[in-house]
Amino acid sequence: MNTTSLFQPFALKSLHIKNRIVMAPMTRSFSPNAIPTADVAAYYRKRAEGEVGLILSEGTVINRPSSSNDANIPHFHGEQALAGWQNVIDGVHAAGGSMGPQIWHMGVMDNHHSGWLPPVPFEGPSGLNRPGFNNGKTMTESDIADTIAAFGRAAADAKRMGFDCVEIHGAHGYLIDQFFWEGTNERTDQYGGKTLPERTRFAVEVIKEVRKQVGEDFALIIRLSQFKPSAYDNKLAKTPQELEAWLNPLADAGIDIFHCSQRRFWEPEFDGSDLNFAGWAKKLSGKATITVGSVGLSGDFFGSFRGESSEPSSLEELVRRMDRGDFDLVAVGRPILADPFWVQKIRDGRNNELRSFTKEALGHLVME
Repeated sequence: MNTTSLFQPFALKSLHIKNRIVMAPMTRSFSPNAIPTADVAAYYRKRAEGEVGLILSEGTVINRPSSSNDANIPHFHGEQALAGWQNVIDGVHAAGGSMGPQIWHMGVMDNHHSGWLPPVPFEGPSGLNRPGFNNGKTMTESDIADTIAAFGRAAADAKRMGFDCVEIHGAHGYLIDQFFWEGTNERTDQYGGKTLPERTRFAVEVIKEVRKQVGEDFALIIRLSQFKPSAYDNKLAKTPQELEAWLNPLADAGIDIFHCSQRRFWEPEFDGSDLNFAGWAKKLSGKATITVGSVGLSGDFFGSFRGESSEPSSLEELVRRMDRGDFDLVAVGRPILADPFWVQKIRDGRNNELRSFTKEALGHLVME
């Protein structure tokens, strides 16, 4: 199989990367008291040494009291946490890599299995994290303004520290996505509405503030998903026309790259075309896109939490779509989590050395 298209350089604004492979953001919960450790820095540096084109960090939360439901999720604010992230990016750059933090607010969450809770209630557009499940407070306009400002400060810190880009987490049922979804946004003010474009206002204001803080030449990515962990078959945009009406305001606000999360990258987004989510997003917005979803493995990510293993799988269909121009970049999660040298093995055709993925890989930071 010819994987040449995966190993072409890519440049956009502040991003200059050696190949088209992105390490997908994956929550790891190995930052005690929310501070990235030396092991976290070594984990990311090892992926840079393994020649990942662009590393996107695990979700790292902005400065809101209930932005996280887990004491071991890293913060992207505060002197100690930012010092930890400075060590991360310095190590990645020393190894010749590029990296952006994924800045995050979880919104209304289920309580963590550890029993840890934030000091104040979870917050979201309507106190819901799925239809009928209220586990937080409805954000006031003041809360919303403070949250928008906190996203901006996190992005400004990322640029100041030398990161190559920033990704805003707008997917998977977290805060920004809770505003998008009619199942969790029951507001009647300017941040609610019956249509998806109306409910996109919060995300647009976040993006505008981030863009204001980092300037025009810094690459901004947003991660989006149609599905929710509580509703795998959900589609925020049910037609190409609805998708265009959702994405274009985000692009106009300042997004450069859409990171289009789906469970299986090969599945078509709409009837009548084999284009996936990233393919449609590129076609409709004209922006660069990242595809993601079970790349290089036989099973999807959610199965791993049920103890299911996944075997290496062919990249032939991925390469076919890349060669066709459906998307610009490819995010790979579990294979790179389990093997820092996955990219090099794919490049060199060492397919016999590719590892299976088991849930044990989630239990530690794999370094070798």
